[in-house]
Amino acid sequence: MHIIWMTASYLVGLARQRVRALANSSDAGALSLEWIVIAVVLFIAATAAGVVFSNAVSSESAKLP
Repeated sequence: MHIIWMTASYLVGLARQRVRALANSSDAGALSLEWIVIAVVLFIAATAAGVVFSNAVSSESAKLP
């Protein structure tokens, strides 16, 4: 869960930075639909990877004596 939280907080920080750039009326670093889609895809992938990893660890730990 720590990796998911780290990924989510990084993406939120990146989005905040882009929103601040957009609010300052500069085109450099402006938040665009592409960045939003990339952030959402990365978040979904990180969440899925975390769930799969967590399930795999739980499954293997149940096999231990």
